[in-house]
Amino acid sequence: MNFEEFRRRADAVRDIPLETVLALRGAVRDRHDRAKWHTERGPLSVTGSKFTNWQGGSGGGAIDLVMHLAQVHVGTAVGWLEQHLAASSPDLRQPAVAAGRPPAVPEGPGRLRLPVPEARLLDRVRKYLTQRRGLSLSLLEPLLQCGKLYADTRSNAVFLLVAGKANRPVGAELRGTGPRVWRGMAPGTRKDLGYFWIGTPGSQHIVLCESAIDAISCCQLHPQCICLSTSGVRVNPPWLPGLLARGYDVHCGFDADEPGDTAASQMMALHPAVQRLRPAAKDWNDALTSRR
Repeated sequence: MNFEEFRRRADAVRDIPLETVLALRGAVRDRHDRAKWHTERGPLSVTGSKFTNWQGGSGGGAIDLVMHLAQVHVGTAVGWLEQHLAASSPDLRQPAVAAGRPPAVPEGPGRLRLPVPEARLLDRVRKYLTQRRGLSLSLLEPLLQCGKLYADTRSNAVFLLVAGKANRPVGAELRGTGPRVWRGMAPGTRKDLGYFWIGTPGSQHIVLCESAIDAISCCQLHPQCICLSTSGVRVNPPWLPGLLARGYDVHCGFDADEPGDTAASQMMALHPAVQRLRPAAKDWNDALTSRR
C-alpha cells in the first residue's frame, strides 16, 4: 500500500466521534461528569475532538484514541476503525480484497492475564451484587460455583468471558464494589472470541446486553432467555453471525439511550433477524432495581 492510499484511509476514519470509539471499546461514561469516561487505560476526559487521560496521555481524533487505548501503531488503529465502523457508516469503506483484511486490535497487550481470585473477599462481592445491584443469590451462586464469577484481590467482581462448549476463558469484565463507579477489562481480553453468558442451556432465546451485570439482571427479568454481555456497545460482534446461523432468536437489549438505540438500529440493519428488546429503564439493572 502506498502513502496516498493509506492517507485516504486515515482521512476517512480520523473524524469519527470519540464517543463512538469509546463506546465500541467498552468504555463507560461517568454518571456525574458527562465529559469523563472510564476506559481500559483509566479515566479520560473528552472535549470536542480532543481527549486527555487523567493518568497521562492526550491526543485528538479517533485514530489517536484507538492508538492510546489499545497501545497499537497507527496502521493497526486505522484498520480497527475500518473493521468496526465501516458497516455502520456510508463514508467508510473496507480496503480492497487485494490489500488484505484489516488487522484486529487486541483487547489488551500480550496474553490473557486474569485477576487472581481472593476467596476472603467473596462476601463483599456477594453483598455488592445482591444489596446494591438487586441480583438474586440463586442466579449468582451457580456462577460462583463454576468460577464464571469471583472476587479478585482488589475486591472487584470478575465476570469471565468464555468461548466454546468447554467455556474456555478468553477475558473478563471487572466491576468495582466500592463507593466509586469503576469498570474495566482484564489485560489481554479478546471480546471477539467469546462473551459472558447466563441462562438455561437449550433455550433458543438470546438477549444481548452491554455488561455482565445487565445480563444477569435481564436473565432475572426474563428467565426463559440466555443473556449475553457484549462488554460495551458493539454493533457487530464477530461471534453474532454464528449464533444466528444456529437458529437462535436473538434480541438486542442494549441500553435505552441514544448510543444503545443507535447501535441496536445498526445491528438490525446488518442482521435483519435480530430484534430490539428495549429495557423499561435506562438499562437492565435499573429496570430490575426500580421494582424494589
